[in-house]
Amino acid sequence: MKTHLPKVNLDQRKWHVIDADGAVLGRLAVQVSDILRGKNKPVYTPHLDAGDFVVVINAEKVRLTGKKELAKEYMSYSGWKGGEKYATVEQVRAKQPEFLITHAVKGMIPKNRLGSQLLTKLKVFKGDKHPHAAQMPAVLVPVK
Repeated sequence: MKTHLPKVNLDQRKWHVIDADGAVLGRLAVQVSDILRGKNKPVYTPHLDAGDFVVVINAEKVRLTGKKELAKEYMSYSGWKGGEKYATVEQVRAKQPEFLITHAVKGMIPKNRLGSQLLTKLKVFKGDKHPHAAQMPAVLVPVK
């Protein structure tokens, strides 16, 4: 018996907008990654890109539970000796709040070419304005 391979119609991809105001970061990232992969559709196949586009607004208002706001650190490495840098959530939120959501979602999708392709369908913006109104995105309520 052969494995059924569904036809993924690339023209039928939908756009969703999620307001991150007051949403918990991890729960929001799970919801976004499921939509990006297409796990909310009956044609989901692990090795195919059957997901939709996701626009996340108000990235700076996302919330972390417990003491993560003070204790969690993001590490970056330049490749040079002593080039390790650490930034707290507060510093990242002040400089580039979009990174908080992008980094969390990136950790929840496959680490291969498919994952890189899925990340291009994620659009994160600070503030409540976004340039994708022409795509008529459907409003989704994040899990609180």
